[in-house]
Amino acid sequence: MDRSAHLLFVGAAADELAASHGLEQVDPGWFGTPHRLEQLQRAKQLQAGVLRDHDGQELLRKEVSQQGREAQVSGPIDEETKFGTVGAVALDAAGHLAAATSTGGMTNKQAGRVGDTPLVGAGTYANDATVAVSCTGTGELFIRACVAHDVSALMEYAGLTLAAACDRVVMQKLPADAGGLIAVAANGDICLPFNSGGMYRGWARVGEAIEVAIYRT
Repeated sequence: MDRSAHLLFVGAAADELAASHGLEQVDPGWFGTPHRLEQLQRAKQLQAGVLRDHDGQELLRKEVSQQGREAQVSGPIDEETKFGTVGAVALDAAGHLAAATSTGGMTNKQAGRVGDTPLVGAGTYANDATVAVSCTGTGELFIRACVAHDVSALMEYAGLTLAAACDRVVMQKLPADAGGLIAVAANGDICLPFNSGGMYRGWARVGEAIEVAIYRT
């Protein structure tokens, strides 16, 4: 960010830029993991189609159903396949807001597909004047709705509170079961809405106990 006039790089040019600034380089195979490769092979064998990073539960149900037995699963996400999107938002003591998102991607997706995570304003956005947002869910839906920026815009231009803006976008604008987001506003308010079965989430404030949740409370 400090050494280029541009904001987003992809492909070979991104690798070259990183190398030119001394960032460690590894072979592309380093990023492959046995867990994710196994999940891809299972999805292909079961003809499960494209799966979101937290659809391991549905994959497990389909697998055991084809085997003629009942699925024994707990929680909204299978414990063995829940490794997906990780997002974080923060407000520091100086009043600056920041958002970061790392996606688990989609299993069995078409080559070349790009989701919402790297697109500023879709899956990730931060503006010191309003809010920091990180999203999880079906990327295409978040891209079409410019979800992360839309929350900020509703606060800035329509004067909505964080809670009202999040409700408008997640519960009214996005289709059901699209996913959710985590957000912290410039005034310190937090909101973690989702329209899916559950969303692993946690929040903390200095001097207070850490809180975590999965389902709606």
